[in-house]
Amino acid sequence: MIEKPLVGISTCLLGENVRYDGGHKLDRYLRDTLGKFVDYIPICPEVECGLSVPREAMRLVDVDGNIRLMTQKTEIDLTDTMLTWMNERLSQLATRPLCGFLFKSRSPSSGWKGVKVYRQNNVIRQTGIGIFANGFTTAFPHIPVEDDGRFHDDTLRENFIERIFVMQRWYAVNQRPKTLKNLMDFHASHKFLLMAHSPQTLKELGSLLAHGKDFSLDELYNLYLDSMLPALQRIATVKKNTNVLLHIMGYFKNDLESEEKAELREIIDQYHNELVPLIVPVTIINHYVRKYKPEYLLNQVYLNPHPLELMLRNHV
Repeated sequence: MIEKPLVGISTCLLGENVRYDGGHKLDRYLRDTLGKFVDYIPICPEVECGLSVPREAMRLVDVDGNIRLMTQKTEIDLTDTMLTWMNERLSQLATRPLCGFLFKSRSPSSGWKGVKVYRQNNVIRQTGIGIFANGFTTAFPHIPVEDDGRFHDDTLRENFIERIFVMQRWYAVNQRPKTLKNLMDFHASHKFLLMAHSPQTLKELGSLLAHGKDFSLDELYNLYLDSMLPALQRIATVKKNTNVLLHIMGYFKNDLESEEKAELREIIDQYHNELVPLIVPVTIINHYVRKYKPEYLLNQVYLNPHPLELMLRNHV
């Protein structure tokens, strides 16, 4: 298993002076906090395709329905230059166990959502996607992506980081021989994580594995991934998390004293009513897992989906 998830990132977010104005867009959380737990591959499409620092600002322009990357004042079309570089760079990235990518928001090359697209008479629509971001997400539809603007929403941040660690574990299981048992073990350890995001997908994947011998192993693994990743992109709501916590509580029915059961149920109810963050019931459950060692819970990813130091479950 790779030691840390490998994550692509727009170079300017790490504090490098690569922007068109010679500056940067350092994000200290990405560099100094998340950066302790991931390995980054910095990419600046504009510099890497041969443009200078500083340089003329660029924008996306709709030319008869064709989106072009053009300099703002001189209107030089740099689309082909960007695409030539991009195709080679994407081929290089395809050889790496990439677990995610963090884009610079609103960038005409790297913006992932809501990038300005200019039309005739300077009419603007904010529905574009940067040239490189579009190429990347097309080439790697399974890899989790996010941008720095959305990333500071607590819920979206946790969701993205959770998924990059799932990708890390997915690469690990793919480094082992492809067998139905190995895939079923992966599924079993991610059962409650999937339940927290999409109970329906959990059932569908269970059914898929029950009929696993009807498929080749390559096809089965691909079908599993195709269903799992979109499911994990759905937000794990308080209601769905509460459902998971109550399911987990059931594994202690023969271990906990009546007072312990009442206390745990009270804390789960407090979480359900948004009086305490998710970390509170999960911490108590982890205590009971260490104490009573119920076999099925020992390897449940839901209980430790990402480094505790990131404090992603500390928000109500």
